[in-house]
Amino acid sequence: MRRVVVKVGSGVLSEDDGIAVVRMQNLVEFLVRLRTSYEVVLVSSGAVAAGFSALPLDRSEVKNKQALASIGQPILMARYAKKFDKHDVLVAQVLLSAANFCNAEETGRIRDTIDTLLQNGVMPIINENDATTTKELVLGDNDQLSAYVTNHIDADLLIILSDIDAYYNKDPRSFDDAISLAEVSSINQSELEQSVTPNHKFATGGIVTKLKAAAYLLQNSKKMFLASGYNLGDVESFMFDGVQIGGTLFKKGES
Repeated sequence: MRRVVVKVGSGVLSEDDGIAVVRMQNLVEFLVRLRTSYEVVLVSSGAVAAGFSALPLDRSEVKNKQALASIGQPILMARYAKKFDKHDVLVAQVLLSAANFCNAEETGRIRDTIDTLLQNGVMPIINENDATTTKELVLGDNDQLSAYVTNHIDADLLIILSDIDAYYNKDPRSFDDAISLAEVSSINQSELEQSVTPNHKFATGGIVTKLKAAAYLLQNSKKMFLASGYNLGDVESFMFDGVQIGGTLFKKGES
């Protein structure tokens, strides 16, 4: 069975200063269906938004965002556990940061844990360890974290579900004639050096961190599919029907 990592962003999971209940439900149903054909690992943002729903601290201060993340982690996991339980799926939380992939021994332990969970039919939910790590909160490295996970657990594909529905030839928020790119095989360095521009008040990334994730995976001969997390039609068509009607597939060109 092939292995897939699905990363969902804060913009998708949050709504009205709290959790977007309907979108989370749609996500869980998609993941349950995906599990019938693939081994699936979820990398989920949303802890800060979940924490803010319980204690509305000023999010402009990193220390407050860390506190919100620590409050929100159990809230977020409880929501996931309840929704997956309706499908008789047990979930497990795995807290990681990019630093966990700095040496082979630690990376091996992560791989062993994920393998064991999957072998026993458990749904691994990887949350960024924002309560103690500031890099993800400041730089939006959650996208890159999911790319590291994809590579080091030997998954075949990373799916990023975002408030960005595809990669465009220019900023669609500024140019009406922007065209979405169905497939990308290389990314210019200049594109990776742009400023990070999140589209949502709980998000920290934007298209640049997604391009960095894609570039890393391309270097490691892995694929990434970027699609909307608001409407799952594009990703469902791509994964279940083998038809790409939207979104962007990042993969190395044929040699």
